[in-house]
Amino acid sequence: MPYVRTQDGTQLFFSDWGHPASPLVVFAHAWGLSGDMWNAQLPALLEAGLRCVTYDRRGHGRSDRPRNGYDLDSLADDLAVLLSHLDASGAVLVGHSLGAAEVVRYLSRHGSGRAAGAVLSAPTMPVLLRGPGNPGGVDESLFQASRTAMCADIGAFVAATSASDYFGAGHQTSAGLADWTRRQIIGTPLPVLLETHRAFSRADLRSELSELRLPALVIHGSADRSTPLELTGQRTAALIPGCRLTVFNGAGHGVYASEAARYNAELITFARSLSTSSIPPDLDAREIISHDATDRP
Repeated sequence: MPYVRTQDGTQLFFSDWGHPASPLVVFAHAWGLSGDMWNAQLPALLEAGLRCVTYDRRGHGRSDRPRNGYDLDSLADDLAVLLSHLDASGAVLVGHSLGAAEVVRYLSRHGSGRAAGAVLSAPTMPVLLRGPGNPGGVDESLFQASRTAMCADIGAFVAATSASDYFGAGHQTSAGLADWTRRQIIGTPLPVLLETHRAFSRADLRSELSELRLPALVIHGSADRSTPLELTGQRTAALIPGCRLTVFNGAGHGVYASEAARYNAELITFARSLSTSSIPPDLDAREIISHDATDRP
């Protein structure tokens, strides 16, 4: 199995799909899940001629479970080690939820020398916590209540979010996919869940977003209850110069799965717009973007 060793000796599991010379897409997964959450993206992007790398964040999936290193800086540094190991050049960085914050913190700490662009999917940014300049944010007591509920019964905590809440009411996803998503979270060590929850709920990336100087795309579901569009996706896109916001009407937080065809089309189109290499034109992504994917300035 492929692993890369981080600065503190933690081994991260990663998967590398596609031709080594193809344009590279690197995926950072959501809170509590693993690199396998991107299963619905891999076939379409590989068919489009892209190279895809997924990895398991420290403490998640098949990666090591060290006692520390779950702050946003350390997670971003782990991504830097992976990109260095891959000798990445011109990569498209795709991050979902917490993964989006990791991508932005990586770019602010390590620069954009290895990246051609960033896709921030249902981001936990720019800042969730209520405070100065963010009166519409979430009170710390609510985040603490969530962590208390996790400690009391992680299964009950996960079950409290229904499939329709996560994927969006009326969107077709199987019971098996919903159950697999829950089991991934339940299978992640509770200390890891708690520390990474603190990391994204307390992060403030407003200044970092405004300083990004590379092409960026934000993808969000209009019915996202985990990271509401008005609090996160819209504000994130507004802070990044030249950023494009694509909203899938009625989709929830799990937009990568419930709207996989349209989501993949957005990724392919974005990657093609940045690539200086030849990507086979067999899959015309624009033809499968549904009309209710709304671009917001």
